[in-house]
Amino acid sequence: MTLARPALSLFATLAAAGALHAQESQRPKSFKVRWDSPGADTAKASFVTMSPGWHLTTGPNSGIFYDPAWAGTGNYKAEAVIHLFDPPKGHAEAYGIFVGGKDLDGAGQSYLYFLLRTDGQYLVKQRTGKAVKDVIAPTASPAIKPFVAGKESVGNTLAIAAGAETVDFLINGTKVASKPRKDLAVDGTAGLRANHMLNLHVEKFAVTK
Repeated sequence: MTLARPALSLFATLAAAGALHAQESQRPKSFKVRWDSPGADTAKASFVTMSPGWHLTTGPNSGIFYDPAWAGTGNYKAEAVIHLFDPPKGHAEAYGIFVGGKDLDGAGQSYLYFLLRTDGQYLVKQRTGKAVKDVIAPTASPAIKPFVAGKESVGNTLAIAAGAETVDFLINGTKVASKPRKDLAVDGTAGLRANHMLNLHVEKFAVTK
């Protein structure tokens, strides 16, 4: 599946006026947000429709963002095109996608997530309730397009492809890792995840068979 990219001029506009647009736009009514720390300050966070896709800023919190209609079961691929603007200095934050979501409104929330860090590494983790464990520790890959100082943004495509026997993790069309499906819980809700102090534009997200 080929995901179209908009003209660069659009992202120049987003970089210059993203905060203003976020104030003027609204979160899609069907979307839900679950913060890792519900009591933390979320006043600087926003998740709004901004064609094409959605614009997301997290402020001092981190969490997941999803439409309950996004779900993957059986053999499927969850894929997103995400553009990173002005990453925070001094600490590697991460953003990407999740699958296998269960009880996302409850204490037993669980999901598998595949993220890119702002230092050019990827990772895979499993959350179950408040516990988080590494599936793949942070790993560098030449498939990742790094943010370059002086540039407006960098865009990367992340995908989780769940097959009958394996689950593959892809960055910009390159398979960077694979795990046995029997070891992972990948059936369930899919969506986006972003850590602290990130400014992102999600150009597209799709779950396809």
